[in-house]
Amino acid sequence: MGWGLGMGTSYLQGSAWPTCLWHGCVAAYLCALLMRWWGRVWRKSLEQSVQERERAEDATVAATNTPKASRT
Repeated sequence: MGWGLGMGTSYLQGSAWPTCLWHGCVAAYLCALLMRWWGRVWRKSLEQSVQERERAEDATVAATNTPKASRT
């Protein structure tokens, strides 16, 4: 994805072939870094969501399983 964007942008600017290749490689590297960062952020958010859901389910189960106090 990044390589294509870098190559295409450089080609449209009228750069020479070696320059297009260089820009494509740099863009691919930067895109990989961005995707790595975004993947980590997404994974942390997903793990947090799962943990919150599990806590909510545990709280619901605990609330329904507690015996009611009997009146004497």
